[in-house]
Amino acid sequence: MVRVAIAGASGYTGFELIRIMGQHPEVALTTITSRAQMGQRLDDFYPAFRGHFELVFQEPDPEILTRNADLVFTALPHQAAMDMVPALLDRGVKVIDLSADYRFRDPAVYEAWYQPHKTPELLTEAVYGLPELYRDAISRARLVGNPGCYPTSIILAAAPLLHYGLVRPETVIADSKSGVSGAGRGASLAVHFCEVNEGFKAYKVCEHRHTPEIEQELGRLAGRPVTINFTPHLVPMSRGILSTVYASIESGVSPERIDEAFRSFYTEAPFVRLCRRGEFPSTLQVRGSNHCDLGWRVDPRTQRVVVVSVIDNLTRGASGQAVCNLNLMCGLPETAGLAAAPWQP
Repeated sequence: MVRVAIAGASGYTGFELIRIMGQHPEVALTTITSRAQMGQRLDDFYPAFRGHFELVFQEPDPEILTRNADLVFTALPHQAAMDMVPALLDRGVKVIDLSADYRFRDPAVYEAWYQPHKTPELLTEAVYGLPELYRDAISRARLVGNPGCYPTSIILAAAPLLHYGLVRPETVIADSKSGVSGAGRGASLAVHFCEVNEGFKAYKVCEHRHTPEIEQELGRLAGRPVTINFTPHLVPMSRGILSTVYASIESGVSPERIDEAFRSFYTEAPFVRLCRRGEFPSTLQVRGSNHCDLGWRVDPRTQRVVVVSVIDNLTRGASGQAVCNLNLMCGLPETAGLAAAPWQP
């Protein structure tokens, strides 16, 4: 049994981690921390957990977190994670960080989009936690940087195309729509019901912090630097992401070759589901699950391929992916605790 602690368990990703822990056959959730909710019972703060957990939020201190844990999830804001992760590693536990602090290989890129990095030496050790790309490295890691939600949906859509050299990397465009939970649980006018309901808007156009993370991984797949246009949008639903990725195909690439590329690349990917030709996925069919569903089509008029990717931003885009990484790091079946079907009504 793997003993697990969560630092920063009071947000949406913390809730989702706890929910998954409750159905994981090989994990015991021992400790949860939150500075704001310290001393409060979990089931008072989140009544959904009544009868499932007897836990109290504790102080977010490395000594408390590692006292009864083999692995710690740090579901903390950017920079707060890097203040804690070194102390956790020094105490001999494995760490999965859900912030952006350990997703980047180049500290200069991180610092250009976020803030100065306090532990850049750990970036050379941290593994980017996208199992379809780095399964073996994750299984050997003691520190994993869990990917962002938008990058997960976009990288999985583009990976086969770039890996097999089927598209021109400089033509990749990603257009994404996210549910409101992606903004977190904190109160904000921007995600107030009256500001979001019946509305649909783009935000952080040409400046979203997930852009360099996407470019880092697409560049590794393409074997050369990749610069993309990425535009996120907020839609009036609670959870889910739909990303539409466009790219110009190389000369002579047929629709059949693209079909073959997707099916070959994801042969051993239990959480990627490929649509039949001519079909496209919906966010409802992955809700509450760790699946990423993909559909694609080649436009013969424009010689572009269009890929539609859907995930649940809280599960596959955060906590479910983190649990998948836990499974790999601890030698458990990749699907342990994550096999439940989506919640589609």
